[in-house]
Amino acid sequence: MSLRTTVTSIAVVTGLAAAAGLGYAIGDDAGPGGPPTSPRLVLANADLTVADGCDALLASYVDRALDEVGPYGWGDGMVFGESAGADASSSAASGSARSTVTTSRSVSNGTGTNVQEVGVDESDVVKVAGDLLVRLRDGELVAYDVAGTTPRLLSSTAMDHARGTTGWAGDPGGELVLVDGRAVVLGTSADGLTTTITTVDLADPTSPAVVDTTTIRGRASAVRLHGDVVRVVLQNRLPELGFSFPDGAFGGIRSRLRNRALVRDTTLADWLPTVDGEPVVACEDVAIPDDEVALGTTTLLAFDPADPTSRTTTAVATDSDVSYFSTDRFYLAAAAPLWGWTDCMGCRPAVPAGSGTTPLFAFALDGLDATYVASGEVAGTIADRWSMDAVDGSLRVAVGPSSETGNFNSVVTLREDGSDLVEEGRVDRLGVDEQIMSVRWFDDLAIVVTFRQVDPLYAVDLSDPAAPRLLGELKIPGFSEYLHPLGEHRLIGMGQDATLSGTTRGAQAALFDVTDLTEPRQIDVVRYAPNSQAGAATDPRQFTWLPDRRIALTVVSEGWTGTTGWVSVLTLDDGAMRNRMIEVEHGSDVADVRLVPLASGEVVLVTGRDVSFLPLPG
Repeated sequence: MSLRTTVTSIAVVTGLAAAAGLGYAIGDDAGPGGPPTSPRLVLANADLTVADGCDALLASYVDRALDEVGPYGWGDGMVFGESAGADASSSAASGSARSTVTTSRSVSNGTGTNVQEVGVDESDVVKVAGDLLVRLRDGELVAYDVAGTTPRLLSSTAMDHARGTTGWAGDPGGELVLVDGRAVVLGTSADGLTTTITTVDLADPTSPAVVDTTTIRGRASAVRLHGDVVRVVLQNRLPELGFSFPDGAFGGIRSRLRNRALVRDTTLADWLPTVDGEPVVACEDVAIPDDEVALGTTTLLAFDPADPTSRTTTAVATDSDVSYFSTDRFYLAAAAPLWGWTDCMGCRPAVPAGSGTTPLFAFALDGLDATYVASGEVAGTIADRWSMDAVDGSLRVAVGPSSETGNFNSVVTLREDGSDLVEEGRVDRLGVDEQIMSVRWFDDLAIVVTFRQVDPLYAVDLSDPAAPRLLGELKIPGFSEYLHPLGEHRLIGMGQDATLSGTTRGAQAALFDVTDLTEPRQIDVVRYAPNSQAGAATDPRQFTWLPDRRIALTVVSEGWTGTTGWVSVLTLDDGAMRNRMIEVEHGSDVADVRLVPLASGEVVLVTGRDVSFLPLPG
């Protein structure tokens, strides 16, 4: 069995953000001064519809928006900040019979990034191709030759729009992908509302050339690379309209009327991604969900860096940052509509008001095209992209509790039946009254970790998608927020040590024996300093596995109490771990520390200012 995906914690942070004057040429073709003329979106079923023209599309946005606007703007009540969705998880169903499913060794990503899906590269602050290493540092694209005994600086190119700042979890801010000698650099504006995409030719890495720069209104929530096709998921949330607030005895009524008038006066440029105020997706390429989902627009943009001005777009009229890419599919999980006030103008309302199910939309990927093929829904809540996985036509989803389930978590399998995503099987009651902390997917296996006071690790057999079953479970103090396979019989979990009462104490690395999945065992633990944090818990790109050396490399920091970062060198030997700590960085740069394996066997240590080779044991 071959490992396909790498999965991590619910709180994963993907730092990225984007860039670049997308121009009005997005779509298959664009007439002079006119909208893109890409083929009309072909819809598979009634879950998504297409408006009959741009006026009807705008009317659909306005009609939905009027239901969400009140005397203070978006929402109907006063709530500060975003709600923290329900904690959940499950306790364990039966199923102690032995199974033939196993874990397996992971396949390293050739660009140096620890990714979710083998064969689908992700953006990062560092990339490598052969002897060339490129990184982003303080708004500059810096190239190095890593063929010698020490890395050698080749060039530094200013990226005026790659100084994005990282916001909430999942907000990309200043990252890149590397494609056939070209770097695509993405950066997000400080307010998170615009993305810039810059394509740089590195044919001569001593003299890089910027070939295209485009800035688009919309926040990049994901960037993936399929072969030579770059795909960017853009979010346009509720527009900022300068709403009024109540004033005087009848202020609430007057303010509500004024705010509704502002909504009625919006244009498509307020709702869709734009360049220089003009929409970059054609009206006929925007699908409107039939379900009640969060209002906004999520757009999938694709282009080949060899021709960066030729782009295609497909959009769904909902705001969601929960999406997942397999090698041939794009899945979008729609968020429930929200109600309540926030403390910022134009922010989404704060309290979920959904039906307890999560709508799912599936798109087939082929070249630059994304074709809508199926949709459905799953009972429960989907926390993030790491909760989804697809193999052999089966979509597998780890879901938390909702009004349609119970106080537990589940693993659900779905399949495409014509144009519908239909539930095929499910395992419930994984961690009752607990929260999913991490998931690791294999071809026919899921490892799920939940936490409240102890850390239950569940092994779920997915070899028969129609009848998934719980094989075994392990309950120990603490929890793993990131899981990585170390061959067919070992897993390592990076997370937090905790007392039996559930109080966290500091970062830990836990080694698990999964030879017998009906009885998984924890066989060794490395505990770090009190109040420390494991970088891989929130960003799996800070973990590197060297299978030939049986060494795991991961970043550990002082967490909330300090600003020092170390590389933890964990050497595995006969079921035990030896740890060596190397102090490497301080301050905010700790988040950008990377450990990049090379084909030569060397490992490049990238810190805030330096690029060097990491000294490793024999």
